[in-house]
Amino acid sequence: MTLLAVAVHGRGLVPPGEPVLNADDEALLRGRAAFETARVYEGRPFRLDAHLERLMASGERIGLPPLERAVFESLAGEALTAAGEPNAALRLYWTAGREGSGEASALALVSTIPADLEERRARGVRMIALPLGVEPDLREAAPWLLGGVKSTSYAVNMAAEAEARDRGADDAVFLARGGIVLEGPVTNVWWRRGRTLFTPGLDLGILAGVTRMTLLEEAAELGYEIQEGVFPLKELAAAEEAFTSSSIREVMPVVALDGAPVGDGAPGETAAELQRALRFRAEIS
Repeated sequence: MTLLAVAVHGRGLVPPGEPVLNADDEALLRGRAAFETARVYEGRPFRLDAHLERLMASGERIGLPPLERAVFESLAGEALTAAGEPNAALRLYWTAGREGSGEASALALVSTIPADLEERRARGVRMIALPLGVEPDLREAAPWLLGGVKSTSYAVNMAAEAEARDRGADDAVFLARGGIVLEGPVTNVWWRRGRTLFTPGLDLGILAGVTRMTLLEEAAELGYEIQEGVFPLKELAAAEEAFTSSSIREVMPVVALDGAPVGDGAPGETAAELQRALRFRAEIS
């Protein structure tokens, strides 16, 4: 992803190569920051209201100094106009600001979409399962673990993706104790058996993905039965097809899990159908 434009609260547009955070910003010192990533279609961030709502909730949970939602709306508009790229990735960041200052920082970044996404979608991705060693309901029951919060404390997530690559895979799925499926490092996880779609429930403390929410709506309209709940890994492994969802990657077919094929080992038609529905929703929104 190539950075195209940056807008900073209180400064406006800055050159993409110019530093924008202080060395003692708590985002750097302690990972105290929230963020959102939205895909931009024809110059319009998809479901920006939902992303901003989740950003506000994440900032409150982390205890960030307050900022108005309008700050991020303005920054997004500035950065998108400056970038001049109709199809892009928009990232919004809300940090705790300088240590001890009590004043938050905010910025918007616009970047290009990864060039290999359509090639990956065409072949499907291979996943590995990685245990987190937590009880299935721990992240929901222990608010200090920030379950469901989109924070910049992403070191574990990035380490999981690196582990997947080291094992010859493309992505990972996190497991709670008992082999309970949670989510991917940056995705929600889905699978299908017949006309029923399964996806882990939000009461497991997973992220309430905006694309996940959209697919729940679209799948219901397409006549799928949907089950959200607590499911062991063996159910995902035995699925007829599987896929992940996220704002930038959209619907990504999963063709293998821990070295074994999922379904017939090829991208499934339901993933393709939901990808088309997602794109159509984005075009008319």
